[in-house]
Amino acid sequence: MPEYHSPGVYVQETQRGSQPIEGVATSTVGFLGIAERGPATPIFLSSFNAYRGAFGGYVLDGTQDRYLTYAVEGYFQNGGRRCYVQRVVGKGATTADTTIDATLKVAALGPGLWGNRIAVEITPAGLSQFFRLTVRYWAPGKPQSGEPTVREEYENLSADEGSTDFYRKRVNGASRLVTAEKAGVGGRPADAAAIWLTGGSDGQAYAENDFKAALDLFEKVEDIAILCCPEENGFPRITGQLLGQCERLKNRFAILQAPLSGYDLTTHRPPRDSRYGAYYLPWLRIRHPETGAEKLIPPGGHIAGIYVRTDSERGVYQAPANEALRGLLTDPLDPARGLALLVTKTQQDGLNSRGINVLRYFPGRGILVWGARTMASDPDWKYVNVRRLFIFIEASIQKGTQWVVFEPNDEPLWARVRSSVSDFLVRLWKDGMLQGQKPEQAFFVTCDRTTMTQADLENGRLIMVIGIAPIKPAEFVIFKIGQWAGGSDLSE
Repeated sequence: MPEYHSPGVYVQETQRGSQPIEGVATSTVGFLGIAERGPATPIFLSSFNAYRGAFGGYVLDGTQDRYLTYAVEGYFQNGGRRCYVQRVVGKGATTADTTIDATLKVAALGPGLWGNRIAVEITPAGLSQFFRLTVRYWAPGKPQSGEPTVREEYENLSADEGSTDFYRKRVNGASRLVTAEKAGVGGRPADAAAIWLTGGSDGQAYAENDFKAALDLFEKVEDIAILCCPEENGFPRITGQLLGQCERLKNRFAILQAPLSGYDLTTHRPPRDSRYGAYYLPWLRIRHPETGAEKLIPPGGHIAGIYVRTDSERGVYQAPANEALRGLLTDPLDPARGLALLVTKTQQDGLNSRGINVLRYFPGRGILVWGARTMASDPDWKYVNVRRLFIFIEASIQKGTQWVVFEPNDEPLWARVRSSVSDFLVRLWKDGMLQGQKPEQAFFVTCDRTTMTQADLENGRLIMVIGIAPIKPAEFVIFKIGQWAGGSDLSE
């Protein structure tokens, strides 16, 4: 209560109305997998070119294809806009580095053997107190005597820590390859030609624990709403870990992929029952952008792009299905060649009922996502769009009502919270996300003495009960046609 010590007119701001709730983002995907190079922390990207700059190109690990790059490319081809990428590294991997003239330490941006293919050079700049740093990187398989894959040049760097041109300020955060740090006594490093970074190693062979460690880093990234690991079939335990994170955090959804082969369509099932994941088959056939060779890849990246495309064009309430896949191999003589396996309607009858979403070819329409089921046996949560709509609503309300914490827990507060949540749900109803011709048919919000006991109040609990009527997809469209005297009678 403010204090008044002399007569006069005083103006005081008060907060009486409800606080608006803004919808959270639903279309940011988290990809994790094996990349050519790059940092071992989550990196935000908004284009495939940005991915190539940070993580390099397509990876052939011995004779084993790695699918992260293909997945991210397919994501952006199909409507993706924003994603985080987490590079998986092997246990014991080390980071390449070098120290120049005992004054400047240059290290690769992330661990791995790739850092040993980086060379740095120090040359004079226009003024004697400045220098130029040149960084070159050669991708695997490219001769290191030839033109580098990536070349970076930093002109007029200073060794003065107070200068805006101090090399740490100019290089770190800007380079896609290295970091620069002070070593020893500092000072301007002497000129040096083609010094190679050394000491980088990939560590032990990739294991499931490496994927788990990478996935754990995504827990701190609140923006992520969809998870996908293109390598999941090579590391089966990651499937359960993806679902486990989604089920624990309750603010994200997993896109899972069937193996390339080795299963019977008549008996195949998703890996487990879950309302926080969807399972897709078959794999996709693409043409390698660099070699032109045909490649088979898991569908997760393309599917994630369709999730985002549907969210942006329609909304999270719309099922991400009946959408064409882009970026597949095209063959005029065999338009279904973009699929590794052709699934018939009869085969899909059984798959759909078991919670498996199928990618199918339809003449004249192309290759479509033809399923919108989660992996849940609970009929209330069998549709992808229903689960994701509730994730969106729950996350939005949680974020938009943080102001309530520690407020006086009485009727005025309850009224304000009811108003905030109701206004938010009315907007969703007007946008077509909820059922009903009136808001009362679309949802209810209750927060009063009927939802809280005196014991709840004594223990600092404010309890609100919300009911929502989501829109479910028209999965089975049935036309009943019969004859009548004047022609035919059509009813739906």
